[in-house]
Amino acid sequence: MRINEHAIEHIMESAYAFPTGPNEIVLRIRTAKNDFKEAFVVYESKYKIAKSRKKKKMEKKLTGRLYDWYSVTLPIKDVRLAYVFVLNDGDKDRYFSEDGLTDSYDFKLGFYNFFQFPYINESDIHKKVDWTKNAVFYQIFVDRFNIGDKEADKSYVDLKWGDRPTPKSFAGGDLKGITEKLDYIKGLGVNALYLTPIFKSVSNHKYDISDYYAVDEQFGTNEDLKELVKKAHEKGIRVVLDAVFNHCSERMSQFQDVLKKGSASKYHDWFIIDGEKPDKEKRNYEMFASCTYMPKLNTSNPEVVSFLNDIGTHYVKEYDIDGWRLDVSDEVSHSFWRFFRQAVKSVRKDCILIGENWHDASSFLRGDQYDSIMNYAFTKACLDYFAWKKISACEMAERLNDILARNTDIVNSMMFNLLDSHDTLRFFTEAGEDIDRFNGALSFLYLFPGVPCIFYGTELHTPGGYDPDCRRCMDWEGIRKGLYKDEILKVRELGKLRKKYDLANSEYRIYAENNVLCMERKVKKTVIRYLSNLSDKDVSFNGKTIKAHSYSVCIEDGRNKNEEE
Repeated sequence: MRINEHAIEHIMESAYAFPTGPNEIVLRIRTAKNDFKEAFVVYESKYKIAKSRKKKKMEKKLTGRLYDWYSVTLPIKDVRLAYVFVLNDGDKDRYFSEDGLTDSYDFKLGFYNFFQFPYINESDIHKKVDWTKNAVFYQIFVDRFNIGDKEADKSYVDLKWGDRPTPKSFAGGDLKGITEKLDYIKGLGVNALYLTPIFKSVSNHKYDISDYYAVDEQFGTNEDLKELVKKAHEKGIRVVLDAVFNHCSERMSQFQDVLKKGSASKYHDWFIIDGEKPDKEKRNYEMFASCTYMPKLNTSNPEVVSFLNDIGTHYVKEYDIDGWRLDVSDEVSHSFWRFFRQAVKSVRKDCILIGENWHDASSFLRGDQYDSIMNYAFTKACLDYFAWKKISACEMAERLNDILARNTDIVNSMMFNLLDSHDTLRFFTEAGEDIDRFNGALSFLYLFPGVPCIFYGTELHTPGGYDPDCRRCMDWEGIRKGLYKDEILKVRELGKLRKKYDLANSEYRIYAENNVLCMERKVKKTVIRYLSNLSDKDVSFNGKTIKAHSYSVCIEDGRNKNEEE
């Protein structure tokens, strides 16, 4: 049998080797799909491996389109670890070290070429934000959720509640409106909120912020924010705000100072300007996308770093928020996010930091910057499989395993998984408003490793095209009339399922057989099995007929089975 040596990969101190505690480490190795029958790791203290060593079998944890990933968790006493992999193709053992694949290995000379984790330092361990293990998020676009303060000045409102929004329309939603609906939100099985920006801005979306210390008057007051967080916490609901630190509004006082004084302004280097002063016509300064009204902040400038860190810690200290979602985070310097993490975590260790990275963000997810990202790779896989039916069950399983292989188990357990958001078309619309496919995707979201997030209105099967159509007003009148009982019940049931079972500490396996997508979550003796058959034919799976165009969630606890179609 010919072995594809090019496919074999292990990288020290990466997603292939990471500590999960002061005396525990996870090791992974990648091989070509189906090249090997078994994999083992031989390990010991790097000062002892020449004389004594242990051997442990690895589990084939993930199978993607091209590769298998074997994984093992090692409890260790000596945190100065040396290790070598043993790969068996069914015929013989081969060794994999820094020298590559060899037929033999001399452990007495291992100090030249074994893999090592030199020392597990406490500060290098990416610690899980504990409350995320049972978290279910609900994203709210504030202007379109609910009007709570009926006495406030709403003269700016130019959109009748329920009408189709335009890019610049205002509907009047506010923070008091969210506080008013906390019981409704909790009733969905939700225990965490992510709010799009709430700070002073001229837009309806507030991603162009002019004053980071003031809640926009359209949404209420700083006291309204404090009240919202307080009331949410009383109901067991966490609150995460949106940190827009890549760019700001042209109306921010510091940028206005640069417009007036040019290079003489003490804030000139807060921005990235080619020349004396910013010129919209010449477009001689960096900005978000091509929006001249949103100049980019220079996060390589220590003064800017200090300014933004102070904002980040202020809302944790004074308002008791539970974390930040980080807007356009992949365009902000790594060094800034390292400083920002240290600043925020020094105030509250359990504050979560969620990056908006639409692509592979492994370089940001080593435990020194964010905790997780908005998992748009998962979103795209669900669109391809459930909504558009572009890929098979086998391709879906492979895609998801490839995505999971990008990051550590710790990161995957906190990954912010979503079907849609304020930046995408509504998933219900993308699925052709097919209720079975939509509910199949929604169930899959709740069972997938990580933290599920639903966009407000998901529980009503709200349709919507691209921005701004995805940002429609919440249909409270329809809820009052009882139009969405079944839809809301579905979300509640999924919330109860996650609450009942300790999915965060469960094993998982994602695979496909006979065109059936299967995801298994094993918690002690209980197995939760998700099955989906989107083909046009009934098929057999483990002796059971799986109907065409169907999904099911089966719970087996050794005593009984409970299945939902």
